[in-house]
Parts: sequence; structure tokens; C-alpha cells
Amino acid sequence: MTARRDQQKCILAVASVLFAPGTTLKASPIIGPGDRIVFLGDSITAAGHFISYVEAHLRLQIKGDPVEVINLGLPSEGCTGLSEPDHPFPRPNVHERLSRVLETTKPDVVVACYGMNDGIYFPFSKGRFMQYQQGIRQVSRVIKRSDVRLILLTPPAFDPLPLKLAGKLLPAGAEKYAWFAIYEGYDDVIRKYADWLASQRRLADLVVDVHTPVVSYIADKRKENPMFVMSPDGV
Repeated sequence: MTARRDQQKCILAVASVLFAPGTTLKASPIIGPGDRIVFLGDSITAAGHFISYVEAHLRLQIKGDPVEVINLGLPSEGCTGLSEPDHPFPRPNVHERLSRVLETTKPDVVVACYGMNDGIYFPFSKGRFMQYQQGIRQVSRVIKRSDVRLILLTPPAFDPLPLKLAGKLLPAGAEKYAWFAIYEGYDDVIRKYADWLASQRRLADLVVDVHTPVVSYIADKRKENPMFVMSPDGV
């Protein structure tokens, strides 16, 4: 329960900063009264924990008609079409359903978070990185063409500690990796993805760096407890 409470506090702190009224690169707020907000992403989004806190925060802060929040996260999904060899099925690709999502839900705002699965849990590869960049740019193009406001979230952190303690990480040079046998330096891969996306302000109405505050929070907690774990699967 302590880990869950810590996770909730971290999520709420991030939500309070990132979705505060007036948090925008434009003159008017990105999210306003009565807006329909669709969340897209992988299992982190599908689980709904951070979305419930964001929705509660928005309902408290935005006066007038309440916002409508729709969680359309899909476990295993990415934006590249890539899958690790030992994944039991090809990972879903958001581009296969993105146009249908927009046509069906008619959102005012889309919040998208991709990247954790797009490195397919391998060491860094320029080719995979380029496919991630292309995938995010395509998400941006499709949503902007629909005249929908877009908020892009960087992938959050991967914490190797809990899986290291369980002996479920693999060193560099292994033949192959998977979601159940992850490269031990995978957060270095995710950090590159997050740093790139955080610099791409033109791709969205707002680009939010989620990776940095999560890493900082975990580092602070480990000053008191070196074995602190926020999420047992490291994600």
C-alpha cells in the first residue's frame, strides 16, 4: 500500500503542475469547460491511474461545464509498429486506429503518451529511434489535420531496481530482449526518447516531460530508503 500511495502522490503532483489552468504555449488555455479529452497510449494509460487524478484535478480547477474524459489506452500499443521477437503477438500500432478514434469520439483535446514499448526493451538503436520520431510526427499530423488540440506526454521512466532484484534484467550483448527480459540500461533508451520529444514543441499545443519528475521523485525517495520501489514492474 505504501508504494501505491507514493505512486498516487507522484501522479497528483505531476498532474497539478502539468494540467494547471493556463498551462499553455498560447494565449488561451488548452483545456476548457466542457471539453472532451481523449487519452491515447499503452498499458500505462489503459490502467487509468494517472488519468483519474488528472480528471479530478481538471474538474476542481476548471469552472463551468465539466470536462469529459475518455480513456482509450491500449495495452502493448506503440506508435512504430515494432515488436520484440518474443512478444506473443504483433504489438498494436496506434496509426491503425487513430483516424477511427477521432471520427468516433470527436474530441476537443487528445493526450497521447507513447515510447515505453517503442524501444521494444532492447539497447538503443538509431533505426528504432527514427521510427519513434516518425511515429510521433505522424500522430501530430493526423490530429492537427482534424483541428483537435494535442498534448504529447514523454514516456515516463523505467526503473530497473525491482526487476534487477528479481533477476529479470539482461546485460548488453544478449541475443534478444523482451518485456519480460528487459535490457538493464533501458531507461537510458527511454531518456533519449523523452529528451527528443520534450524538445519538439512545434508538434503539439503542449509537450509535457513526464520522465524527469518521475526520475527526480524516485531519486529523492531513495535518499531515505535505497530500496524504495514505486512500481513493481519498473514501469
